[in-house]
Amino acid sequence: MFEVNSKERLLTAIKGKVPDRLPVTTHHLMHSYLHGKMGGMTNQEFFEYFGLDAIHWTNSAEYKEDQLENWRITSVELEGQKYPSRRYTIHTPDGMLTCVLQYNEHTIWVSEHLLKDKKDIDILAKHMPSPYCDVKYIKEESSRHPNSLIRGNIVCADIFGQPGCWQDAACLYGIEKLIVETFDDPAWVHELLQILLKRKLDYVNTMSGAPFDILELGGGDASSTVISPKIFDSFVAPYDSKIIESAHENGQRIVYHTCGGMMPILENIAAMKPDAMETFTPAGMGGDADLKLAKKRIGDKVCMIGGFDQFHFLTGCTPEETRREVRRCFEAAGEGGGYILSPSDHFFEAETSLLMAYADEARNCVYK
Repeated sequence: MFEVNSKERLLTAIKGKVPDRLPVTTHHLMHSYLHGKMGGMTNQEFFEYFGLDAIHWTNSAEYKEDQLENWRITSVELEGQKYPSRRYTIHTPDGMLTCVLQYNEHTIWVSEHLLKDKKDIDILAKHMPSPYCDVKYIKEESSRHPNSLIRGNIVCADIFGQPGCWQDAACLYGIEKLIVETFDDPAWVHELLQILLKRKLDYVNTMSGAPFDILELGGGDASSTVISPKIFDSFVAPYDSKIIESAHENGQRIVYHTCGGMMPILENIAAMKPDAMETFTPAGMGGDADLKLAKKRIGDKVCMIGGFDQFHFLTGCTPEETRREVRRCFEAAGEGGGYILSPSDHFFEAETSLLMAYADEARNCVYK
């Protein structure tokens, strides 16, 4: 019998078709987990060890040397902070922009946003360069990982950002302030989003021929547990839908990432025509996903990725409970294909026996 590899299995589901069995994988693997719990395994070794469908995450966002003459970034470590902290400065002919990132062994976050005054977007508009995709590099990465799904993301803001326009703006300005400005100064918000959109489209238009299998767009700040459907329709969809359209024109597929609430905006996201949607975060993880209902509403339009509660079923339970949760997800969303089982987002802790049960039970979920 012809053996299907991970790439083929995952792509079959992404295309909305029925694979040989339920594809099972995970969202981005955390460095702290691989080194703290798995003895320094590589991503590929992790997938092979547990028998999961492999993903190779890679990106290429390069600048031409002359693009950086008016956009120079420096950084210094800050002393005396509760967490390790680094201040970044962007130097331009019209002034400087600064931000501070803090981090621990698990993750990184913004403690001081880059945009502090609404006039700061003038510097972005005038001096922020647009990177290009090194297609040759992605081809080399793909050839080195022929059996893995090649996954990247739409370019984010320099220093710290997210792939979606709204989500990038939230990283630059702060989500609470950004929401307020949608009421107080919506024209300014649209101006900022247009600046970010142009840069992302410039990048996407250099991606033709790059053998990515799927690219991530979106981010948590557009979930319905953060913003209303009205804000989504006014400030998210008009911009990210253009990126999806351009990606398709350049031969790329898009997975739209929404960690948090999704149910009130399922059709709104699907209407942007991504190839797949994630993460279908269940209530036990702070989301609202009902996999069965979501499958009924949008399962014929996009591939669904996620839905597995990694907090309650990869730690602190029995392998039998993990297996039952896998079956529940398969029964809720697996019918007719177009579904990939995955934790609803990163995990920082997981018991290896439960990861084994998770992967093994999924491999037993065979389509009739």
